[in-house]
Amino acid sequence: MKFKINRDHFSSGIQLVMSVVGSRKTMPILQNVLIEAKDGLVWLTTTNLDLGAKCSVKADISEDGSITLPVKELGRIIRELADMEVSVETQDTPKATISTRGSIFNVIGMESKEFPPLPELEDKVQFEFDREELISMLKSVSYAQSVNEERYMLKGVFFQLNHGKLALVATDGRRLAVTKGDITTKDEGEFILPSLSVNEIEKLPKVGEKIKVSFTDRQVSFELQVDESGESSGFKNSIYLVSKVVEGKYPNYKQVIPKDDFNSAEIERELMQECVHRAALVSDEKVTLRIKKGVMEITGLSTLGDACESMSVNYEGEDSTVSFNPRFLLDPLRSIPQDKITLDFRDDMSPGVFKVEKPNEEVVFLCVVMPIRTD
Repeated sequence: MKFKINRDHFSSGIQLVMSVVGSRKTMPILQNVLIEAKDGLVWLTTTNLDLGAKCSVKADISEDGSITLPVKELGRIIRELADMEVSVETQDTPKATISTRGSIFNVIGMESKEFPPLPELEDKVQFEFDREELISMLKSVSYAQSVNEERYMLKGVFFQLNHGKLALVATDGRRLAVTKGDITTKDEGEFILPSLSVNEIEKLPKVGEKIKVSFTDRQVSFELQVDESGESSGFKNSIYLVSKVVEGKYPNYKQVIPKDDFNSAEIERELMQECVHRAALVSDEKVTLRIKKGVMEITGLSTLGDACESMSVNYEGEDSTVSFNPRFLLDPLRSIPQDKITLDFRDDMSPGVFKVEKPNEEVVFLCVVMPIRTD
């Protein structure tokens, strides 16, 4: 194998696939990246057997071939090289010579035939989605995923396709976040995407506009088609992620969404975020919302002292008081892109509900937050 490649392009590709690498000491080859030179491209692949990543980077290839090299060490070497043009060459042994003007590294790897192949999806359901919209939807719910090992079915984001709609759902039992978007397919299906895979999707670079999502009852893949803007960073063809899904049935989240009549206040999202943040400087475990006609007071109280913030809201109903964990308020406030949102509430025993609605009153986002009892 022999090729020349741009240092920054090579480094970008390695950084993209590096975060997939796990810590399975029983299989040392999983610490490596599979490097394949063929068809005028360098293909980079990593896997931890639960999640795999693959991308291709443009290069000047003199001789086809493949090898696996330790990905973290390789990433450090490529990043520190002084020259932009990098030469990579292998002979008959699993060792690569990496050189630029004035620098030569001999890196010992492993045979590429030992590297486990990424799974192929058969009998799959497919749909296409805008990259920015999918990442925005994921970020608007992923903070509500559970971190509890015992509730493994909640350690991920639930994807549900139904009647041309895609719903993403996450909950940890104390809050529930749901967002919806339109898709072109009429296929139906559902899967739970593990939290580590959610993190990788949220980090996909801006190298293309469309993501093709394919899934079966065991696996799901995300393929980001690289466009001309992405090719300037060295990527070609597509970026491909394939993940196992969380096995099991996701609980009926619709039961948690309040169906009773609640009071509604229209609020400025960013202003409320700032007020809650400042009140939480005094009390990071509980903040109390006192909502009156046209105004909302947000107070924090602890042994340190107290703080009170007030902000204007569009509200004409009766006075109401309810307390929440400030982090559970800040997470959705930080992740919703819209400026104006609705807060539904009733009393100190009932949950609060953040909502974003379209002009036709269709709810495209909601977050249910359980209250803290007000003594």
